[in-house]
Amino acid sequence: MLALAAAVQSAAAADAAHGQELYESRCGGCHSLDANRVGPAHRGVYGRKAGSAPNFNYSSAVKGSTVVWEEKTLDAWLTNPQALIPGQRMNFRVALPQDRADIIAYLRQQSGK
Repeated sequence: MLALAAAVQSAAAADAAHGQELYESRCGGCHSLDANRVGPAHRGVYGRKAGSAPNFNYSSAVKGSTVVWEEKTLDAWLTNPQALIPGQRMNFRVALPQDRADIIAYLRQQSGK
C-alpha cells in the first residue's frame, strides 16, 4: 500500500514543464515526439504497447515484450532499460526519480492522457 501511495504522490508532484526541458536535453538526441530517429517517436507513447510505433525497426526483444508504457513501466525503463526488457538496444538511464517522474509526466501530457 505504501509503495502505491508513494507512486501516486510522485506522479502528482511531477512537473511536465520540467519534463519537457529534460526530454529535449536528454532524450532529443535520439528521440522526437513525431519522428522516428535512432529511437522511435514518442507522441502517444503513454498507454501504447512497447514495440508498436509505426515504421520503427525495434529489436526483437522490444517487439516481443508484453510491456505497455505507463507510469510504472516507463519508470522501470528509464531506470534500467536492460532490466525491464533484456536484449533491447537503448543504453541510456535517468538516475534521479524526480527527473524520471517529470519526463513521464511530459510524455503522458503529449499522449493526451
